[in-house]
Amino acid sequence: MDSINLLVSLDLNYLPQLQVLLTSIRLNCPGERFQIFLLHSGLPEYVLDSLSRWCADVSYGFTAIQAGEALFQNAPVSKRYPREMYYRLLASQLLPPGTDRTLYLDPDILVINPLRPLWETELEGNLFAAAAHTGKTELANNVNRIRLGVNHNYYNSGVLLMDLALGREQILPDTLFDFVEEHAAELVLPDQDLLNAVYGDKILPLDDAIWNYDARNYNNYLLRSSGICNTEWVMANTSILHFCGKAKPWKPNYIYRFGGLYQHYAQLARKDWNDRMRCKRLNVE
Repeated sequence: MDSINLLVSLDLNYLPQLQVLLTSIRLNCPGERFQIFLLHSGLPEYVLDSLSRWCADVSYGFTAIQAGEALFQNAPVSKRYPREMYYRLLASQLLPPGTDRTLYLDPDILVINPLRPLWETELEGNLFAAAAHTGKTELANNVNRIRLGVNHNYYNSGVLLMDLALGREQILPDTLFDFVEEHAAELVLPDQDLLNAVYGDKILPLDDAIWNYDARNYNNYLLRSSGICNTEWVMANTSILHFCGKAKPWKPNYIYRFGGLYQHYAQLARKDWNDRMRCKRLNVE
């Protein structure tokens, strides 16, 4: 079996969430080999070292890539539009040559069932595979379509299966930069709006209940499935639980379902990472 290429991008504030994500992957994708790619703007060496050591300890590959300045010389960058918003869409330019496919995951995710079926999904000539969260409210989906002037559903950019080989041919940095320059006032969720406005017609739709489950949205999933997608169904079938939005399960007063599940994995992650790092220090001494 080939390794699953996993792409993540974050700043120092999201390191604990990345540790939870990686722990959930290790526990729920047994026997899989992963190559982890981390795109960043300048994480401290001690952070990169700890990630590298953890990955080596669980037999995952790890490559940290600090995005250089050259690619972004023409990029509109501001507090609202940070350089990092371009990273996932320009992964085909930033990841090593010969890396022809990758799965991007936001760090605010739990993986609770295997990723292999998603990894092996045929993209059918599309640049990406992604899910649309239409169940929360069809009105919001329609508003986003009208706002961006597109006919397809509004796809969430937190889970993206990418054809990097095709992306090197079709995704041009200046196309993204020019779009931001011309439409800056219209972009509400900049990277997600960019994905939908520029490449939305080159996205293979995924089932969000399985591959990008919006953890805020349990009642709507239950309703639209006529009661089938209950908690037991989610635990048995959903692979990717995404804690979208401003409310996060690691913050106080989280009210949505699956917050307790996240806290469980957070506790496992703290113990796992602490134990592994402690063992490394003992071996060194």
